[in-house]
Amino acid sequence: MNNTRRTVPPALVALLALAMVLAGSAAAATSKADLAAAQTRHQQERAACLSGQSNQDRSTCLREADAAHAQARRGDLDDGPAAYARNAIQRCDALPAADRPDCLARIQGQGSTSGSVAGGGIYRELLARDSADTLPATSRAVSAPPKR
Repeated sequence: MNNTRRTVPPALVALLALAMVLAGSAAAATSKADLAAAQTRHQQERAACLSGQSNQDRSTCLREADAAHAQARRGDLDDGPAAYARNAIQRCDALPAADRPDCLARIQGQGSTSGSVAGGGIYRELLARDSADTLPATSRAVSAPPKR
């Protein structure tokens, strides 16, 4: 009997979880059309789990697909753009007050973005010029920001 365990990198698990959430049903699956779409999506997610295409272990994948379907049937599955934005803002709220404005600016698309979840993470960078007040006296003349 072969008891080898396959491990999935955490970044890949996060990517797949995000993909499943984004591929989930609309925020409020209350109409018959929404319920039918949720059922179809659930069947597709279960098929991906059973075929091994989800890159998750089968039991976790099936459990998450079933949980998402149950939430969709209750109208509790909130995976729209507003929920995504709320989540991003909540992540910035965990930072010290001085760092929050820069975090929010990066989340709102300012600066540059590189990398991927599959590659180990998304790197968001926003370059900001420090004010002259924070520079040492010997550096002020050389590093002063351009006049406007």
